[in-house]
Amino acid sequence: MNNRWGILAVLFVVRATMAFQFQSVAAVAPLLGTTFGVSIADIGVLIGLYFAPGIILALPGGAIGQKFGDKQTVLGALLLMLSGSLAMGLAASWDAQVVGRLVAGAGAVILSVQLTKMLTDWFAGREIATAMAILVNSWPAGIAVSLMILPLIGTRWGVDAVHFAVAAFIGCGIALIALFYRRPADVAAASITAARLDRQTVLAVITAGMIWGLFNIAFAIIFSFGPSMLVERGWSIAAAGSAISIVLWAAVFSVPFGGFLADRTNRPQTILVIAAVVFAMLMILLPRTSAVVLAVSALGLISGQPAGPIMSLPARVLQPATRAIGMGLFLTMFYVAMMLGPVIGGSLAKWTGSTATAFDFGAAVLLACPLLLWVFNRIAAARTHTA
Repeated sequence: MNNRWGILAVLFVVRATMAFQFQSVAAVAPLLGTTFGVSIADIGVLIGLYFAPGIILALPGGAIGQKFGDKQTVLGALLLMLSGSLAMGLAASWDAQVVGRLVAGAGAVILSVQLTKMLTDWFAGREIATAMAILVNSWPAGIAVSLMILPLIGTRWGVDAVHFAVAAFIGCGIALIALFYRRPADVAAASITAARLDRQTVLAVITAGMIWGLFNIAFAIIFSFGPSMLVERGWSIAAAGSAISIVLWAAVFSVPFGGFLADRTNRPQTILVIAAVVFAMLMILLPRTSAVVLAVSALGLISGQPAGPIMSLPARVLQPATRAIGMGLFLTMFYVAMMLGPVIGGSLAKWTGSTATAFDFGAAVLLACPLLLWVFNRIAAARTHTA
């Protein structure tokens, strides 16, 4: 395939398999708890484990792709994800669930880093912001589909069938990459040079990665603990999943809208701060209101808007030669946060006896983002002055 928009469509579907697989635990959390006799804190650990391999693999992820090639690396990553889902579907013990989740997460880490690089190869200098916003939307879209489909499969055929359904979707992704993806000619012919990051750049990228990680913790809490929160209030599993999926469907529109608004106003950081504060207020409101549909709709419309402004932060301090290792460092911080966030949220919910506490935790981490943005700006300004 030679058309870059066709390539984007392929990458979108393939990246959606990662979101679909990630959400497969939270979407049927009550069923998992009953089947394996585990608590909501254990479910939180299993959710977070999907991101645990990122702490080790995100940084060298770009180097792995450079050594083995884009297509081969993505196919290998998808096979790891497929193996993880099959292992969880066939597992009869909780320990086997944990192992399968870790294997799947390892593949997802490599896939995430590599797909971002592949998209850049095709769109560098040509609608890159629009293309990146579309690719980012594969995450809420995949999770929304998961919330709508997997609870129905789980309640009818059991949790094993849920993992087999995820495996089937990943198989479709493998077929798409094998049949349709190729590297652009100019990138295939170009040589890639490595460069080192200076201390201030490292600190700036780490800070930006922390902002992205904390933002995603709050976002993940909505769909990780939202279904359980509604089940606590008497909703059915299927109805709870469908209601929370509204957040993800609305985010499909709010993510590119936030990027567009940031570009049009030339005030990306203002949008980031305002959206983070409103997002936090809605996180506190959702578990305490009876107007659930209205609250989740508002969350969807506001929660996606900071994504573009946050993702643009590393570009302020990274040069073309340092982008691969810099984005690896950026994503490492993201994976650290996403591994710990659901664990802490689940533990707090267990400690207080209410999933509302997990939402309060999400609000707290969101309010830390403006402070970290101030730190990032100070580091970036000092770096510019030094240069």
